[in-house]
Amino acid sequence: MTNVLLATCTGWPDGEPGAPALEQALTARGLSSRWVAWDDETVDWSKADAVAVRSTWDYVNRYAEFVTWAREVERETVLLNGADVFAWNLDKAYLAHLDGVPAVPTMTADSVAELADGVRRFGTAVVKPRVGGGGSGVLVFDDPDDPNLGRAEHEHPLLPRPEGPWVVQPLVESVRTEGETSVFVLGGRAVSQVDKLPAGDEIRVHEHFGGSSRPVPLRPECADLATEACTAASRKLGRTLHYGRVDMMRLADGSLAVSELELIEPGLYLDVLPGNAEPFAEMVARTVS
Repeated sequence: MTNVLLATCTGWPDGEPGAPALEQALTARGLSSRWVAWDDETVDWSKADAVAVRSTWDYVNRYAEFVTWAREVERETVLLNGADVFAWNLDKAYLAHLDGVPAVPTMTADSVAELADGVRRFGTAVVKPRVGGGGSGVLVFDDPDDPNLGRAEHEHPLLPRPEGPWVVQPLVESVRTEGETSVFVLGGRAVSQVDKLPAGDEIRVHEHFGGSSRPVPLRPECADLATEACTAASRKLGRTLHYGRVDMMRLADGSLAVSELELIEPGLYLDVLPGNAEPFAEMVARTVS
C-alpha cells in the first residue's frame, strides 16, 4: 500500500469538508492515506510516498514557517505542486503577473496612501490583505479619504487581524448577481465547476459569510480560462502543476477574468461535489506510480 499524507491543520483534524470521499477514492486505487497537521512535529514525512496539502487553512498566520516546512518536506518526499509554487501563490500580487491571462485588475499597496490611490483609480474598490484567506479582511471602499481605509476588520476565527500590505481591485458588480465560478484543474485537465453566490448585500461567497455553492456542468469558456491560467502559472514557475482551482468572475464587458488562482490548499468542495475526489485521487496515483 502506498502511503499518502494529507496535510491539514489542527482546526480541521479530520480534513476538509467531504474528506471521506477523497479517502475512499485513494483506497480504491490501492493508496493508503491519513490526515496529519502540517505542523505536527511527530510526523515523519519521509515515510510517505507523497504529501498533498489540503486543508492547512491556518498557514496565512505563519506563512514563512509554512513555506519553510514545505521546503523541508520536499527534500524528503514528493510534495504535490511544491514549495516554490506555494511561496509564489500565497501573495495575491501574482494576479498582476499572470502574463497574457485575463485577470481582475490588481494593484499592490504598501501604505494607506497607496490604498487611497487604488480607491481613487478604481472608484469603488475591494481591498484585501496580500496574504490571507477565507475572505478575512476584505473590505469595499468608494472614498479615498475614508478614515477607515487600512483598518481591515477581523471576522474569520482562524485568522488574526489582517495588516498590510494589501491588494486593491475594482469591485466586479456581477459578483452580486452571477457570483463567482470555481473550476478545478486536476492533473492538467479542467474537470468540474462550482458556481458560488454571496448572501444579501455581501460580496464574499464564502459559506461562513452566508454564501452558497452548487455544482454545475463545466462550461467550455470557464474550462478554457482555467486551463489557460494554470498553464501560464506553470510556465512562469517552470514546473508542472498537479492541481489548481481557478476562481473567476464576469467583467462589465461580458468577458471572464481570473479572480483567484488557488495552488496551495484549494478546497475541493467535496461536500457538494464528491466526484472531485476521483480525478484528484487519479492524479495522486499517477504521481506516485
